[in-house]
Formats: sequence, structure tokens, C-alpha cells
Amino acid sequence: NSRDTSYLLKDSIPITEFSASGPFEGHDLLRRGFSSVKNELLPSHPLELSEKNFQLNQDKTNFATLRNIQGLHAPLKLQMEFRAVKQVQRLPFLHSSNIALDTLRGNDECIGFEDILNDPSQSEVMGEPHMMMEYKLGLL
Repeated sequence: NSRDTSYLLKDSIPITEFSASGPFEGHDLLRRGFSSVKNELLPSHPLELSEKNFQLNQDKTNFATLRNIQGLHAPLKLQMEFRAVKQVQRLPFLHSSNIALDTLRGNDECIGFEDILNDPSQSEVMGEPHMMMEYKLGLL
């Protein structure tokens, strides 16, 4: 029986050709997942996108200025340092503050919104250290 079914599957037409298309097509949850309204919303204000990408835009401007002043090696060296600092983390059950990344960017002396009214998901929550390390290492 298993050979008969593989023969049928091999010569069958792909299911994607059977899907309905047009204005009355239903959303296929199995293939496309849940639709998110948040992804379909447009920004409410023209500056919203600029504010979301502020750090990225500031880094690009700083790298361009650094390249014009010191040459190509300076922004490349700084990008490698950023990448190396982002990889350094604490143990999984401790929150990492990324102070080295803030120091490289020059944000270590600035007090921002996130310093006072921080996201509750980033609070230090002590879990079972052994369980969290085993999960991270793939032993669980």
C-alpha cells in the first residue's frame, strides 16, 4: 500500500493550483498563518517611521561621516566592534544591559525613556538557572 500511495503522490497535481483566486478567496490559515492587523496598518504620523528607525539612521550618518573623515577602515572597524559586542550576553536567566554597546554608541551618559520607564518584559526575572542553561544548550 505504501508503494501505491507514493505512486499517486508522485504523479499528482500540486495543491497550490487548486486554491481559489480572486476577490472571494478565503485566507488559508494552514499555508499563510494568522493575518496580523498590526502589519497592515499604516503609520499614523509621517515622523513615526523616522522615530522607529532613529538609531539605524543615526548609525548610518555617523558611519558616512567617519568614512569621509578617516577613510573606509574606520566604519568597518566600528561595525566589527558593534557586532562583537552584540554577541556578548549574560547567562540566559539574567537580563543583559548591553552597556558595552551603549558605550560604543556614546549613549552611556544619556538618560532616556527606557532607563526610567523600562519595558516590563525586560525586567530581571530569576528563573531556574539549571533548567534555562540546559534549554539554551539543547539538552532539554
